[in-house]
Amino acid sequence: MQLHLLTLYATGFIVAASLVEAYCLARKARLQGRGYPWHAMGLSLVDMIGRKLMALLPLSLATPIFAYAWQHRLFTVEINSALAVLLLFIGQEFCYYWYHRASHRIRFFWATHAVHHSPNELTLGTAYRLGWTGKLTGTAIFFAPLVFLGVRPEVVLATLSLNLLYQFWLHTTWIPRLGWLEYVFNTPSAHRVHHASNVDYLDANYGGVLIVFDRLFGTYVAERDDEPCRFGLVHPTTTHNPLVNQFEHWISLGKDMLQARRLADAAAYLVMPPGWAPDGQGTTTEALRRQQAVAREGVAVAP
Repeated sequence: MQLHLLTLYATGFIVAASLVEAYCLARKARLQGRGYPWHAMGLSLVDMIGRKLMALLPLSLATPIFAYAWQHRLFTVEINSALAVLLLFIGQEFCYYWYHRASHRIRFFWATHAVHHSPNELTLGTAYRLGWTGKLTGTAIFFAPLVFLGVRPEVVLATLSLNLLYQFWLHTTWIPRLGWLEYVFNTPSAHRVHHASNVDYLDANYGGVLIVFDRLFGTYVAERDDEPCRFGLVHPTTTHNPLVNQFEHWISLGKDMLQARRLADAAAYLVMPPGWAPDGQGTTTEALRRQQAVAREGVAVAP
């Protein structure tokens, strides 16, 4: 009951804060003679409402996955000390890092996660545009190791909720770099890079609260003054239709699988990174960086 109340209060605060930010940004844009994309805020609000409704349906794969892990757990862990809380926090961060990385590098998971990256402006409203199909893709498997080790499923889910709550304030463009904190914690600067579609910034900064696992596994990229962040997807979406926003990447994935010439290629579309193509001429991060390197070299040697 206390967790539900906390979630209710947190949701109210998050929506209120994002609307205040939107009002301030819209006022600033109006003074500069520009329009403000209120439809983006609308899509985020519809996304949140849809997820709240989805939560009422018994469709989540987390329940059977966690139930199986709990039934076969190695230990029973009680979170009754500061050390236990610290170990849970670090373990959850480790699991979150790999969940988030997989959500960018495996197209099946990206079809949901792309919704979060669809806004072409980074605002607090972006934080709660998460996609409706996450409960159906089995992402709980990334957090099941904690349950398998003996942490109760409800504790794992509560810890994940707190992790996501922390990330709310990261979705801003008006908070500057934060000095030494950038070395340890996920900050607005680090998360701006994560949401950027610049080739140099793709597939970086997957951490939740911490940035240390990105530094450890080589996925940390610092924000640069000479490379302003361009937000949104590599192929930007401009739809105002919430259904298109939610399902366009699933439809695209389905079309690619149906048009595949071999069964192996159809399966590869599911598990390979977004932009993968059987002929090697796709638009994966690696392919885009090769193209950029060739273009830069060509400019450099041009007479």
